[in-house]
Amino acid sequence: MNSLFVYSKLYQYVLSILLLLPLAGISQYTDVINSNRPGLSVSAYAVGKNVVQAELGVFYEQRDHTLLNTQSDIWASDISLRYGLLFERLEINFEGTFQDQDITYTNFNLLAKRRDFSRNRLGLKYLIYDPFKNPEANKPNLYSWRANNKFQFKNLIPAVSLYGGANFVLGDNPFYVGEPTLSYRGMIATQSRITPRFVLITNTAYDRISSDDPELSYLISLSHAFRNPKWSVFVEHQGIQSDRYADLLIRGGIAHLLKENLQLDFNMGASLKNTPSRIFIGLGGSYRMDFHQDSLIAIEDQEADQNGGAINKDAMKKDKKKKNKGNGAEDIDLGPSKKQLKKLKKAEKKKKRESSEIDF
Repeated sequence: MNSLFVYSKLYQYVLSILLLLPLAGISQYTDVINSNRPGLSVSAYAVGKNVVQAELGVFYEQRDHTLLNTQSDIWASDISLRYGLLFERLEINFEGTFQDQDITYTNFNLLAKRRDFSRNRLGLKYLIYDPFKNPEANKPNLYSWRANNKFQFKNLIPAVSLYGGANFVLGDNPFYVGEPTLSYRGMIATQSRITPRFVLITNTAYDRISSDDPELSYLISLSHAFRNPKWSVFVEHQGIQSDRYADLLIRGGIAHLLKENLQLDFNMGASLKNTPSRIFIGLGGSYRMDFHQDSLIAIEDQEADQNGGAINKDAMKKDKKKKNKGNGAEDIDLGPSKKQLKKLKKAEKKKKRESSEIDF
């Protein structure tokens, strides 16, 4: 236990450094909602400046402990409120879980109830490295559809963010008896885009710092988008270690994009041990309110073709055809199709021919 407290000051310093990181950001904003649900893993990316996002859910859990000979029925609701604060890389978020637990002590035929917040924390997340910040280094291969969709070792290089926050225990909380009102949490989150359809996320956290039972945990999550990108599935493994509680969990689920700012999800999972054994099932949704505005860049500071290239001769004509607004899924980047690659290749050849002509 003492070895854990040796690092408590270190993690408090990490939290302070997080707040003082250089605040020069790159754009993380996307036109489609990017939710952490339905798993518990946290993305390395922020929601985007001036974007407000709510992620809510309800779940039921059956928990039995063979050594204590107890049985529990748990109903709970969880919420995560996220806001892109000041910079594209920075996000402030609140995470809360309100839990109602009925416990039956089989040996004594007694029934007890616990009702309070099992999670109540506020934190900041800041992206410190993004492998996709240079669009020129991540252009699609116009000559090979397979090259754009196969696994490449460079795709393992993750985006990395740091998180620092605080847990709050208010009043006589039956889930954290004797714990201080305030304790701290530090975390490293990584995110790798293995292929256009597979995303790997890892979280490594040191939680409840300054309490009597600090907690080490990790999360490994793998998500897959179907050919219809409005549907995606995930599988996730979580490990928890502390003097108060230790567990190994696995969960999986599915998410569906209804609109560009609305997602619904379903998940279920279980523990890999029987002290206690846990089986849970849940559903929820995520909704985004988008107040994001792109920053204006002076003409003299723009790179070549950053303004969209040459003006089309028909650009000023009114489009009589009604535009299809789409359903939101078309903004999810799964890489160019074979047909799109042919068009891009043709356009590039035309551009090279035009640039090679001599003007007199």
